[in-house]
Amino acid sequence: MVAPAVPEITEEILHESIDTRTESLAALRELGPPDLVHLLKQPLRHPGKQIGVYHHVTGVDASSSASLAAYINTLTYKEFGQSATAKTIEGTYCCYNAFSRVDMRVHAPFPGSVESYCVDERGEKRKATDELWLETYLCSVLRAYSYADDGTGDTIRKIMGVRRFNPVTNTETEHKFLSAAEQLFFKGWQLGSDSVVQVPNVVSNHLTSGLLKYFSTTGRYASGINLFEKLRTQNTEVASLLAKVLFMGNEEVQGVRILHEALKQTPMDYVMLDTQAEFLLKKAETAAAPEQKEERLRMALGCADRSTIAAPSEFGTWARLAQVYVAMEDWENALTILNSCPMFTYQDKDTPIMPEPKDVHLPTLPETRLDEIDSEPESRYSEQVDPSLLNLRAAAYRGTFKAAYSILTEMTAKIGWDQLLKIRSNVFVMEDEYRHEKQDPSLPAKRNASTDGLRGTPDPTANGDASEASDDEKDEESEPTSQNLDANGKPEELERPSSAVDPDEAKKEQENGAEDHFSRLNNKRLCERWLDSLFMVLYEDLRVYTIWRTQMAQYRAQSMQYKKSSEEWEILGSLAERLQHTDEAVEAYRACLSMRFSPKALSGILKVFEKNKNTRETVAATIRLVTWQYRWYSEFSPELLHTIRMLIEDEGAVKVRSIIQATNLPQNVLDLTHHYAALCATFRSSGTDG
Repeated sequence: MVAPAVPEITEEILHESIDTRTESLAALRELGPPDLVHLLKQPLRHPGKQIGVYHHVTGVDASSSASLAAYINTLTYKEFGQSATAKTIEGTYCCYNAFSRVDMRVHAPFPGSVESYCVDERGEKRKATDELWLETYLCSVLRAYSYADDGTGDTIRKIMGVRRFNPVTNTETEHKFLSAAEQLFFKGWQLGSDSVVQVPNVVSNHLTSGLLKYFSTTGRYASGINLFEKLRTQNTEVASLLAKVLFMGNEEVQGVRILHEALKQTPMDYVMLDTQAEFLLKKAETAAAPEQKEERLRMALGCADRSTIAAPSEFGTWARLAQVYVAMEDWENALTILNSCPMFTYQDKDTPIMPEPKDVHLPTLPETRLDEIDSEPESRYSEQVDPSLLNLRAAAYRGTFKAAYSILTEMTAKIGWDQLLKIRSNVFVMEDEYRHEKQDPSLPAKRNASTDGLRGTPDPTANGDASEASDDEKDEESEPTSQNLDANGKPEELERPSSAVDPDEAKKEQENGAEDHFSRLNNKRLCERWLDSLFMVLYEDLRVYTIWRTQMAQYRAQSMQYKKSSEEWEILGSLAERLQHTDEAVEAYRACLSMRFSPKALSGILKVFEKNKNTRETVAATIRLVTWQYRWYSEFSPELLHTIRMLIEDEGAVKVRSIIQATNLPQNVLDLTHHYAALCATFRSSGTDG
């Protein structure tokens, strides 16, 4: 396989990248940023001058100072020969230990002996012990999975010049990883947790998430079962993790038995209850008979309901209960439970914030270059994009808000927007009826939600952006334009949601003695401000989607081409995917790809190829994504590795390799995909997993 190119970011001031990293240590909250590698170089033609360059990296073996020094040495190999322009005087490798909250450093002068130490949050030097190295190694593996790109390119674009390697490539390195995980397992809560988990615990934290991601990606279920069986003897709570891996490996009977026995000992363990509910919900989806589906959903409801009692402050338990009600088509209860979800601010991954560089060098290898892939970054930022597409707030949702929005869009996809608004009015106290019940002449009744369409009338007050769930804001008035017209030239009748009553205002008035007023509405609930705002954001998505589909139909009826820029097609594809309109999403993504390469669009289509078992199309899409990632210094994507593993399991390694070879791309491009396939084959032939 071709050795990857190395990005170089040149400092304005020597060592400023390391100094900035040191200053940021106290502010780190998650697993920490990618590793920083700094090189001090001396130009051969100007021996008195020094230049500082750096790049970031994940997946390098960080188990000792020797392994990090070895990585630094690999960067100096190309400095020998006639093409050399500079030589490295010294190198520094920085790797964050999120357990002890220190930055492990390895300093390697050329020539000279390697020095290793760590720096704490105050910037003070400390001794690097074996225990600290063990913690650092485990954190580095978890970061490699956390910072790996999912295929869409979003992670790659977020941090400039990051090399990504697979930290576990064979059974030997797997043993090393799982051994470290076993030793530090009960300290995992110290690392924090995914953004939808309020309080990290023994089985819900970044370590357990990373382990489950590893087993899911590689299919190494036997290794996971072995690990969690040993840990379960020390803590019953680990039964939920053991059951999850058993379910992954289709050992469902054993998984159910494990959970059943464990819940006898700890009947209110919310993670176990939620694991049961999730399993039963999936089994209900595949039930052959309606009676069987109903029975499984009834059981799932019992588990999910108990989990909310066991952990009332956790978003995940309430969200699962809402999903069960959606599956049962109990829309009012689904909306009521969704309203009960505790929401909290999204905590993003720790991202390095570096000073403005003097120069940036992002080289590519001619052997792996594909014109369409290499031109993608330049073209996407030069296009004109309709402002209405750029301002869709749902696209920026993360964490609990993204999950809640997904439940709301699923309901909309199943029952329609009009019906959802009616159910909303049945469940929650709306502002117009609240004012009407107060019989206050100074506050006239507002329009009903079921009749408020896009007619250029004044908008009701809407609550603030759900991503902040705070300040109120007034939505702009919507005047009819050519974009709001249907095929007959009439305004679209997409109903606009009126506001629910402000819960803070209602509670305040109730405290002031307005009991008679509230008695008339005591069969309804107060809608949380964040959910009220989510309805407005969903309306924005649906309005843009409806305009797009209406215009498309109008143009087709007139045999005219509907023109959009590639960036606009990509946004429309993402919008349709968000609203769970798969066919329309694929249509938009294909239109985008016909104009330029887009990893996001290709990833969206790849999901459909995989679901429909389109082997050749899946292989072709995967090769292009692997090549694009490699061009941007990434040799590792858990999602793409999982895709190729599933292809091999379904079709066989020989057939998959022959399809890869038959794509007629340059050999070095094909080698990148063969690398993933060989990795899957290595694990499968080890004899520990089927």
